[in-house]
Amino acid sequence: MALPKLAAAKYELTIPSTGDKVEYRPFLVKEEKLLLMSQQTGDTKDQIRAIKDIITNCTFGKVEASELPFFDLEYIFLQLRAKSVGESTKVSVTCPDDNETKVQIDINLSEIECVRNVEHKTTIELGNGVGVVMKYPQVDVMEKAGNIAEDASKAFDVIKSCIGQIYDSENVYDRKDMEEKELDEFIESMSHSQFEEMQQFFATMPRVKKTVKVKNPKTGVQSDIVLEGMASFF
Repeated sequence: MALPKLAAAKYELTIPSTGDKVEYRPFLVKEEKLLLMSQQTGDTKDQIRAIKDIITNCTFGKVEASELPFFDLEYIFLQLRAKSVGESTKVSVTCPDDNETKVQIDINLSEIECVRNVEHKTTIELGNGVGVVMKYPQVDVMEKAGNIAEDASKAFDVIKSCIGQIYDSENVYDRKDMEEKELDEFIESMSHSQFEEMQQFFATMPRVKKTVKVKNPKTGVQSDIVLEGMASFF
């Protein structure tokens, strides 16, 4: 005789980059086991791979996690974590007034938001009617790229992968119609300030963050600390 099936609760969230609403369920023991196994290896790539699998499973296959911008992946996983394990989690932070005293604080994961920078723009004007329409880098791209601000070659590759369209006063050129050599020459012909404009797209992308107040028990000084990125909340 077949055992009974356990029903999982369903919730709804909004994907930050698109505004699309999607149903999801909490992750189950099999997915929690997958996450724990990836954490034990200490390999970031294993952890990202596990998180991607969990997101795809828990959204009933409606979200292909490999195609998400990294900030979408972080936000969705934190929402899953809140409904699966508990909304409250303890985080150790360093008090900024003396930069040495550590304090544990409680964070409500359900209150974490994906914050948009008012200076962020996806269309970048390069002058003389020429401009670029950017698309957000997928998880795999950012995982390979690391810190593009410190590596010009990585910055070049990431910027290249995120160009969706190039336009001038007469035409719009889609990425699929561009030859690699032409695109390389286009980026290489940019001035320093134009290349910096392109990098600003990444520097101002939406971020998963929360500002918390922390009181130093030694000095009595209360400070604001900005927690940013998924790793900050565990």
